[in-house]
Amino acid sequence: MRQDQASSGDGGDTRAAETTKKVVGDETAQPTEADAAPATPEMRPAPVKLPGRDPIWAKSFIVFGVILVVLAGIAITATRVLASRYSGSVNQQTLLGENSRVGGGEAAAKHRDIRGPLNFLLLGSDQRALDPEDGQRSDSIIIVHIPSSLDRAYLLSIPRDLRVRIPAFPATGFDGAAHEKINGAFQYGGGGQGGVQLLAETLTGVLGIRFDGAAIVNFDGFKAAVDLLGGVDMCIDQKVTSIHLGYDENGNYKDPTKGGRPAVYEAGCHHLESWQALDLVRQRKSLANGDYDRQKNQQKFIRALLDKAQQKDLTTNPIALDKFIRVIGQALTVDTNGVSLADLMFGLRKVSPNNLIGLQVPSEPQDIGGISYVVALPEAESLYAAMRDDQLDSWAVENPTWVNHM
Repeated sequence: MRQDQASSGDGGDTRAAETTKKVVGDETAQPTEADAAPATPEMRPAPVKLPGRDPIWAKSFIVFGVILVVLAGIAITATRVLASRYSGSVNQQTLLGENSRVGGGEAAAKHRDIRGPLNFLLLGSDQRALDPEDGQRSDSIIIVHIPSSLDRAYLLSIPRDLRVRIPAFPATGFDGAAHEKINGAFQYGGGGQGGVQLLAETLTGVLGIRFDGAAIVNFDGFKAAVDLLGGVDMCIDQKVTSIHLGYDENGNYKDPTKGGRPAVYEAGCHHLESWQALDLVRQRKSLANGDYDRQKNQQKFIRALLDKAQQKDLTTNPIALDKFIRVIGQALTVDTNGVSLADLMFGLRKVSPNNLIGLQVPSEPQDIGGISYVVALPEAESLYAAMRDDQLDSWAVENPTWVNHM
């Protein structure tokens, strides 16, 4: 029986529980409803800004690859002018170093016609605006693999506590570490641009792949995008109780640890406003399998977001599309390795919400020297090889335990 592990971005605590599946993510506080069943509009309390520490870089989960998928479906009918306006609204930085970036002739060949397979690194961190001395850890790490057919996307979640070797990073004076949790790479790289570069180089060493692009998502901009869609419809497998939000008898915010009635989401289908959905997918401590069940809910939410975007039919409403694009653009910091966003969107136009597959790294938690790690199992090497060889379709069929169908 494999063991599950839950770890907190607030204090680094770890907890173990038996499970047969594992996915890792982390959480960012947002308001939610307190009622167990889906609330009617008049029942919903007004969104409340939570007290406490807010992230500079979003850490609830990464959606850049998903947004590319949404916009790719739109790009087939969107004008180049609109795509150019989107490109101009996105913050573009050099997030990948030379050691982890697809380069040279290989990059040029891919750029000519957006040739697959493609691998994008997507991440968030838990640097705290009100507590920066806590440092920065990249608690959400996802690799989006687009096969050579360019018609589907695999989302591979990397456990934040995965035990790896982190290479030296001269820019910050970091000498390297033979045994460290992978989310430490972001901090050792100095956070921000350097942190992404070191994390990407660490993953290149682990998986043996280089990246065609990278991105970080800003939480507030993402929430605004969900608001524009009018919320999402999402089904969950088990009851989720919020440990972050509670309400007093008058419906005002009250910390659940201080007597507030916690927000509860029963198993079943719900219509969720942005602040409700983002509270739900943050939760892990009330779930049977902790972080891994939370990641499953996060993947369900990604699918729900894409479905709602299609339902809104942005392709036939240029005003709504323009607004959506601008909001999404404000939420992103990207490195597309020299490819224009317009060309990238068009190249991925065949990917649809029905063609998203969630993957987990075959791994298990272990206590080594009093430190809780996630250690890759032998099957992980076959996963990495399948990604390098563009054989994830076959790997997923042969290893269903590590697949989350979204």
